[in-house]
Amino acid sequence: MSSSDIFIGETIGTAILILLGGGVCAAVTLKASKARNAGWLAIAFGWGFAVMTAVYISGPLSGAHLNPAVTVALAIKSGDWTNVPVYFAGQLLGAMIGAALVWVAYYGQFHAHLTDKEIVGGPGAQATTAKAVEAQEKGAGPVLGIFSTGPEIRNAAQNLATEIIGTVVLILAVLTQGLNDKGNGLGILGGLITAFVVVSIGLSLGGPTGYAINPARDLGPRIVHALLPLPNKGGSDWAYAWIPIVGPLVGGAIAAGIYNVAFA
Repeated sequence: MSSSDIFIGETIGTAILILLGGGVCAAVTLKASKARNAGWLAIAFGWGFAVMTAVYISGPLSGAHLNPAVTVALAIKSGDWTNVPVYFAGQLLGAMIGAALVWVAYYGQFHAHLTDKEIVGGPGAQATTAKAVEAQEKGAGPVLGIFSTGPEIRNAAQNLATEIIGTVVLILAVLTQGLNDKGNGLGILGGLITAFVVVSIGLSLGGPTGYAINPARDLGPRIVHALLPLPNKGGSDWAYAWIPIVGPLVGGAIAAGIYNVAFA
């Protein structure tokens, strides 16, 4: 794979991943969405199908890493770090593009949600603590969860451990079951397996932090949230942002070490 193929494939694939994954979060969260309050099950399966779709589209070009944790793990496994920066760049750019497309697709719903007094408060708002429910974390605006993850209980050690554990599961599944014949990315069957693993992680381990398990998936959309001209959008919670970056990268490295010791 050439560097240009890798960059294009990762940009397109990660954009689709975030468009569909962020899209289901928007569908469940925003007022005037037909899927409003569809729940965690819809989000978990939505992200799983997003992974599957993105892998099948970008796999022929880049091997469909779509996740810096996958890229790091494969570099540790193979010892080849040559294209790691290219993968990272495509993943971050793609994540930002995907997040911006979610905003475009749900433009009217974002406006309705963020101008509703029950959501953002203000004169005439009912005393229902809706604003507190929508943004439980200090520093997180009422739609940040559509773009990035956040903890239900803010405990840095636990939150970091949760992201590491979830990523170890994901990467071990990729390395043992998901790779293509060349071993440099996800294969056709591997894309399906990985999609269901992501659903499993979401259902079983996603409750504490929202299961980023992918630094680009969290950082790129968080940057877009900070830049978009959304009314009453609130903060982007940068104080938490390091956890869904460091946790998955550490988890990917641990999983690669386990693979090299136990399976290679």
